Amino acid sequence: MRNRTVVSNSTPIIALLRIGRLSILEELYGALIIPKAVHVEVTVKDASALDGFEWIDVRNIANIAAKEAFAATLHDGEVEAMLLAKEIGASLIIMDDGLARKHAKYLNLTVTGTVGVLLRAKRDGIINEIRPVLNDLVRQGFYISDDVLREVRRLAGEITG
Repeated sequence: MRNRTVVSNSTPIIALLRIGRLSILEELYGALIIPKAVHVEVTVKDASALDGFEWIDVRNIANIAAKEAFAATLHDGEVEAMLLAKEIGASLIIMDDGLARKHAKYLNLTVTGTVGVLLRAKRDGIINEIRPVLNDLVRQGFYISDDVLREVRRLAGEITG
């Protein structure tokens, strides 16, 4: 999966940063592209939050006018991530918000979320067990329903049934 063109929204980056697992994205994809609005959202509370992550490429979107079409329903980072993904022909966009994901799919973007990234990391041997990572996310305020937790652990081969 490395050498894919991957764009991310802020939520997956913030969630993985909080639990010290942002490097999973580098190990999976080699590089990550984020729009300026995502960079702003990630660094608003800590300007140095992304220092040392040279594999994260921050770019401006070209079509500023298109951003206005989504402004009423989505956050700036979500909108810019989708627009940037379209502009550069990204093979994957990482975002968690349900409405944003629907818009991204409407734009014919391939979408995954933080949990999907973790499933891929487990399958690729980057993490040995998904349960502790999910538990860390939940402890840091990332919402995952009990049903989803159970299904993800089943898909990861950590429980049966």
